[in-house]
Amino acid sequence: MELSRLGTDLDRAVRAIQEGKLVGMPTETVYGLAANAFDEAAVERIFRAKGRPAFDPLIVHTPSIEGAEPAIAHWPESALKLAERFWPGPLTLLLPKSPNLPDLVTSGLPQVGLRCPNHPLALALLEASGCLLAAPSANRFGRTSPTRPEEVLDELGNEVDYVLDGGPCAVGIESTVLEIDPDGSARVLRLGGLPVEALEEALGSAVPSQLSSSRPSAPGMLYAHYSPGIPVRLMRPEDDPDFEEPSGFIAYQNPSARVRATHTRILSPDGSLERAASGLFRALRELGQHPLRVIYADTLPDWGLGPAINDRLRRAAAAR
Repeated sequence: MELSRLGTDLDRAVRAIQEGKLVGMPTETVYGLAANAFDEAAVERIFRAKGRPAFDPLIVHTPSIEGAEPAIAHWPESALKLAERFWPGPLTLLLPKSPNLPDLVTSGLPQVGLRCPNHPLALALLEASGCLLAAPSANRFGRTSPTRPEEVLDELGNEVDYVLDGGPCAVGIESTVLEIDPDGSARVLRLGGLPVEALEEALGSAVPSQLSSSRPSAPGMLYAHYSPGIPVRLMRPEDDPDFEEPSGFIAYQNPSARVRATHTRILSPDGSLERAASGLFRALRELGQHPLRVIYADTLPDWGLGPAINDRLRRAAAAR
């Protein structure tokens, strides 16, 4: 890992963005691989660096509600109210795309996923560069998203020009992606760092989910993802599998007596789902560095951030 490309030099990161290069950008969710969203050649570099298929759209980051306007055709009223309530924060809104935004960013789709990150360095980079930034997670396609700056260089090496070191990501899983129809009805296309309960309280109605697709209409909808390089098996409380050795285990609060894992990671001894989310990808990455045959993982409670964590583990279990 080349530490000279990791630091807190905002000026260097701004120069890289303005020169069409790629920057590892900290956010409260995960580290993103950022480029000027209106520089098509730079956006193409994102797809190449990640090995990401062109049919999988990118999220665009904005420093503010007002700053989003160059990327969108207009602000739907219901979406604007949600942005006013939850931005900056881990909510991505699908909005009608401006014709000026390169089609490559949205994979030719008529909507763009937009969010305002809740991280001081991300906001500083957005403001200082004067750019809206396309920034998917800074990892190879299908792999576990990085939540620490050094993991970006471990993943992408020379593909990234500079990584802004913003420390560990506080939320630890990607943003919630929400689509809102013209009639005001909404649906979650990706579970994430903003619990569905918060959206339902804000909208005053139930919000259904449509989570997976082989041809995604929004970022983060592919069924298989987040692979640590070792098979993952998600366990329910009633399961009593015949464990393979050597194995890893991702426990929610406490490892069960039924588990005979070689390596164990406990996500949240006190039961905090926020703490569990912030440590999930780190646990997958650490266990993926051991010569294990399988990684077993607890199913978490079905409320708060629990469904989003379970969603990531199910996708990791589907990856090969």
